[in-house]
Amino acid sequence: MAICFHPLKPTCISPSSNHYRPNLHARSFRCNFSKTLTADPQPVFTSVKSFAPATVANLGPGFDYLGAAVDGIGDFVSLRVDPDVRPGEISIVDIDGVGDSGKKLSKNPLWNCAGIAAISVMKMLGVRSVGLSLSLEKGLPLGSGLGSSAASAAAAAVAVNEIFGRKLGVDDLVLAGLDSEAKVSGYHADNVAPALMGGFVLIRSYDPLELIPLTFPSDKELFFVLVNPEFEAPTKKMRAALPSEIGMSDHVWNCSQAGALVASILQGDLRGLGKALSSDRIVEPRRAPLIPGMEGVKKAALEAGAFGCTISGAGPTAVAITDDEEKGREIGERMAEAFLEEGKLKAVAMVKKLDRVGARLMSSNLR
Repeated sequence: MAICFHPLKPTCISPSSNHYRPNLHARSFRCNFSKTLTADPQPVFTSVKSFAPATVANLGPGFDYLGAAVDGIGDFVSLRVDPDVRPGEISIVDIDGVGDSGKKLSKNPLWNCAGIAAISVMKMLGVRSVGLSLSLEKGLPLGSGLGSSAASAAAAAVAVNEIFGRKLGVDDLVLAGLDSEAKVSGYHADNVAPALMGGFVLIRSYDPLELIPLTFPSDKELFFVLVNPEFEAPTKKMRAALPSEIGMSDHVWNCSQAGALVASILQGDLRGLGKALSSDRIVEPRRAPLIPGMEGVKKAALEAGAFGCTISGAGPTAVAITDDEEKGREIGERMAEAFLEEGKLKAVAMVKKLDRVGARLMSSNLR
């Protein structure tokens, strides 16, 4: 269990301050420091269940400032008012899901990404009079490059906010997710922001935090081909491989590709998007050799007709993009075969759409 009340907490000013659904027409969310809510809120529900989707971060040249939400896979959090938990505290009672999540993840809320985010939201709300118990259902494998920790944090943040009547906006919930990410993988929002907001999100600034939703045209189809090998790539290890210095020519090249990437997202230009996300000269060249077979997997994706291919987040999942679901399945098969032939790794391929909604309430029980 962990005590959650604290007198101060960074919060944000945004066009969507009364709900956590983003205003997709807003240019950005700018966050500043202010006092936490002073009144001790009472729960509206006895229990809630929330979901947060997987995410693809970096998108090639967008290292630490671009990410997208992926439909159909993610984590669930069940939260309930629990009289057996001391007021103002939270207890993680169960962790289950894919792989060995239940064995590897701590039930201490101070060392669990869902617990940390839940505590942060309780601090913002000033919860002191009720205790909560939390159950985490992992739909994402650990260390997969699909935003596993961010999905847990986002689902937990939404669950706490919902159980107390949705008093906080998406901006505050991103800050809560950042508290979690900072302790498990680093202070970056390119997973947790799209997990909460849906769609593509650009992080313009971290101090203050400023988020820019990038709206992919609703009349265009986008499919992510996600190929996850049986190989764990811890974020800290993959970050340690990054260069300490960057040459000016590589800097200019990556900046131009990131600009093209953003333009392609807004225009719905999948060929341009694929070309840009395949063109990173700074991060991918250092990380790809650490993922057995990655170079061959990328080559196989492009030869099979993908518009582009890169490493999802810190890896080891490889992500390719296409505009056709059936074509995506063919691309995924070729990529999985390449992982086996080139890297001696078994891999699972999935074809998923862009998640345009983000973290959401799945069910609730009124008091």
